[in-house]
Amino acid sequence: MARAATAEAPETTPPSADTAPAETPADASGIVVTGLRGVHLRSLTQSPAPVDVVQGSQITQAGRAEFGEALARLLPSINFVNNQAGVTSIVRPIVNRGLGPAYTLVLVNGKRRHNSAQITAGTGDNSGVNPTDFDLIPQGLVGQVEVLKDSAAAQYGSDAVAGVVNVKLRNADHGFGAQFTAGSLYQGQGELQSWKAQADAGFKLGDGGFLHISADGRHRGMAWWNFPATNGNFYGSATAPDAAAQAKNATWNRDGAHNGDPRIDAWDVAYNARLPISDTVALYSFGTYGQRLSAAGNNVRRENGQASFDSLFPNGYIPINNISENDWQFVLGADGDLSGWKWDLSTSYGRDRAHHFSELTINPSLGPNGPTSFGNLATYKFKEWVSNLDATKSYDIGLAKPLQVSFGAEYRYDTFRTVAGDPDGYRNGSYIYQSGDQFEDVNVGKYALVGAQSSFTIRPSEEALIHRGVLSGYGDIGLYPLRRWYIGVAGRVEHYSDASGTTVGGKFNSRFDFTSHFALRGTIGTGFRAPSLSQIAYAQTDNRTTILNGNIVPALSVLARNDSPLARALGATNLKPEKSVNFGFGAVWEINRDISITADAYQVTVKHHIIRTGNLYGANVRAALLANGYTGTEYVTYFTNAVDTRSRGLDVVINGRHNFDRFGKLDLTASFNWNKAVIQKIADTPGAIGSLDSGFYFFGRDRQGELSVGNPQTKLVLTANWALHPVNVNVQTTRYGELTYWRSQFSSQDLRYGAKWVTDIDIGVDVTRFAKLSVGAANVFNVRPDAAGPIDANTGVASLVYGPSPFAPSGGYYYGRVSVNF
Repeated sequence: MARAATAEAPETTPPSADTAPAETPADASGIVVTGLRGVHLRSLTQSPAPVDVVQGSQITQAGRAEFGEALARLLPSINFVNNQAGVTSIVRPIVNRGLGPAYTLVLVNGKRRHNSAQITAGTGDNSGVNPTDFDLIPQGLVGQVEVLKDSAAAQYGSDAVAGVVNVKLRNADHGFGAQFTAGSLYQGQGELQSWKAQADAGFKLGDGGFLHISADGRHRGMAWWNFPATNGNFYGSATAPDAAAQAKNATWNRDGAHNGDPRIDAWDVAYNARLPISDTVALYSFGTYGQRLSAAGNNVRRENGQASFDSLFPNGYIPINNISENDWQFVLGADGDLSGWKWDLSTSYGRDRAHHFSELTINPSLGPNGPTSFGNLATYKFKEWVSNLDATKSYDIGLAKPLQVSFGAEYRYDTFRTVAGDPDGYRNGSYIYQSGDQFEDVNVGKYALVGAQSSFTIRPSEEALIHRGVLSGYGDIGLYPLRRWYIGVAGRVEHYSDASGTTVGGKFNSRFDFTSHFALRGTIGTGFRAPSLSQIAYAQTDNRTTILNGNIVPALSVLARNDSPLARALGATNLKPEKSVNFGFGAVWEINRDISITADAYQVTVKHHIIRTGNLYGANVRAALLANGYTGTEYVTYFTNAVDTRSRGLDVVINGRHNFDRFGKLDLTASFNWNKAVIQKIADTPGAIGSLDSGFYFFGRDRQGELSVGNPQTKLVLTANWALHPVNVNVQTTRYGELTYWRSQFSSQDLRYGAKWVTDIDIGVDVTRFAKLSVGAANVFNVRPDAAGPIDANTGVASLVYGPSPFAPSGGYYYGRVSVNF
């Protein structure tokens, strides 16, 4: 509900498909609109709230990285969840100011972007929300990204607690640009190569309007960088192999896992259009459509384990998870001027559908004659319809500047649905190993494992279909009691159609310019985040491995719906909305037109933080499982209001530039973030859970670590861009601070990872007026996290060794790019 690119005139020059950021003042911004109501547009250093700006060309220069990872490389307050755990590695969300993806609102052209159908469930974030998937926003149409680093829940809605990311689409009415990038990882296994292609073009539309279109395509190979498994007993007895088994074991290559980057094949198309129909009214529309096919590797299923048969896989197998996804969103609106009121009326509909299948896995309990692939394991759907009206007008009431009055209303209707898959994927066939099933028949008489290996499955009893309507209204006043003193006050009322009820939030924002070069600014705000639909209704059966006492073990686990009989038998209660309070205080110093410094401190507290419990298993859990139709051997988790948290931090940004005339122009930026997250309160373990078996905890130290120490406390980004026609050089180095990984309940098993510097370089040459060649490297020095963790004996998986790395542990990536622009 913010006025953004939809209200802007077309660009007067065509955007390049591959250029450095255009020449701008030292704040490197131009005009920003995110976080502002009304018509008084501001530059970065004039804004009453901290805002970062990233140009579309900077996203393009990120090499192998997808959109979300590219943002994390460029902005110190944003971290990227590098989950490498099979199917959950497809959607990798961002963490903003130490808070998960549920707390950052994503807009496109100032309009709410719909969520992904897939949920977060893995290393780095176990909140169970379905976050916005940045990687499905077409990069070819991205002109600029504005990141409001301030709570804006009172302005935009309940999911803007940590801030707002506004993606502004290109709006030129002429020009054509295209580029192709191809490259390879320095080292690794699997397919190391990847490529991206994109094109965009602008056209005049009517009198003063524009239509800008784009198309993207990309391929990233499935690659991994794991360590050799140290347990060589792959055939025969797992503890005392005889001579024949030892001879076979000597032939095994110790390839125990293909966890890493999934294979991605995707394409997107998008448009952005505006058509004035009178002097005071214009129509606008924009939309995106994309498809993505993914394949993710997993941990090996050994020949001598209870998940393999020699007639199918005489040398064991590594299961593959697949996701087929299509995603689209369309926005239609009009804006104009009526008696001095600037108004904007729009409606938006977005949908994401993800279909989970497997091209290689088995349900061992069905025996050696069962299927080796599954075309339907589960389907996830998310739909969102949003309509809103915004209006703003300035009034001259005798103050230093006109009073700005804004108001608006919004109705949002969300639907989340999951659909059960093939029963063969989850049913228990009760197969018992027989003679001849495996080399030396070490498992004869034992039951085979249950469920399609390495997969999420959904059975009919776990299906979800949940809807929610949200009606909201806001008011926003901006005034200048003095010429140098700005005050902003905003309030918002939201009514939820479910148990979340009605909430009121507010925000007070102020800025005082002591001189034309120095100002102080600050914010106080409250927020309210209703439980996401997925946190309320999602359930699944997980046939992957898990970490228990710091070790990888086979596991069949159930994520129970919060209101299910199973969860309620284990003490689950209705999820309460989260409540937040935000404080911010900062300073802006424009030393001269070429150098500026901003420093902003913040604190965000969240009460009733919703998170997934730890794995639960014990006598009461087994009884509850059996009473609800399960085997009694599964681990159980569910979502609950487990903790209260607090994040404190500091953002510092220094921008500078200098024109060396015949020696070129140099732009320098230094950005720093310090963030410390702590847990202030942990909910008591429900009595209904009873005593848990050894190694199982309601909300254990590993879960606590994800919220408190899961990201480095410090991050520094240094960037230099030098341009001397026809050459442009961009160098960026990022320092990721030290990190501690709480991987179990025991502090003795904590892993500590040292600070790392990761450097990217991009060199471009304009070979003609219309064409440019570029070469570069992301992580040019091939830096990886410290190998601080133990090597898992059975798999050698790198995620245990490298821990929850804040940067891609894949190492260096080199590339070349050719681009044209007319």
